[in-house]
Amino acid sequence: MKKIIYSAFILMLFVACQQPQKIGFVDNGSVINDFQQKKDVEAQYQIKNEAFRKRADSVGQAFQAEVQQTQATAQKSSQKRAQELMGGLQQKQQQLQQTMQVEQQEIQQAFQVEIDSVISQVKTFVKTYGKENGYNFILGTSDAAATVMYGDETHDLTAVITEALNAKYKKEE
Repeated sequence: MKKIIYSAFILMLFVACQQPQKIGFVDNGSVINDFQQKKDVEAQYQIKNEAFRKRADSVGQAFQAEVQQTQATAQKSSQKRAQELMGGLQQKQQQLQQTMQVEQQEIQQAFQVEIDSVISQVKTFVKTYGKENGYNFILGTSDAAATVMYGDETHDLTAVITEALNAKYKKEE
């Protein structure tokens, strides 16, 4: 009985080894960085960051003018009044800094949410591509995490995936 089970196990193992596995790999960083949607998201947030910087500079310049005016007033005032004026400026400066910091964090968080969405779309696309094209495995690699130390270039799907992903994105626009 042991021989039959052992023989069946070896036969199953032999059959499993005979079926060729279709394996490919992609450079995750290249696919994501060359994905047009990611480039569009980055460009959109570059514009938002530039607008934020201009607004921050404008607010900063207005505050500096107020500081100069308040300092001139404080020099003509009593010491107590000068301290009140300067204390008010410090509070206003802290409020402005907090407001700008919150706004900048909101921009960064919104950007991260969109980038995470792009990465999720890429993963979903690669999974669908693999299923539709009969791949058993599509491995990912990048400079940061080299999970594929070597791969025959005939199995490198980076360019194919990037082109297909960009074509799909272009259709959706």
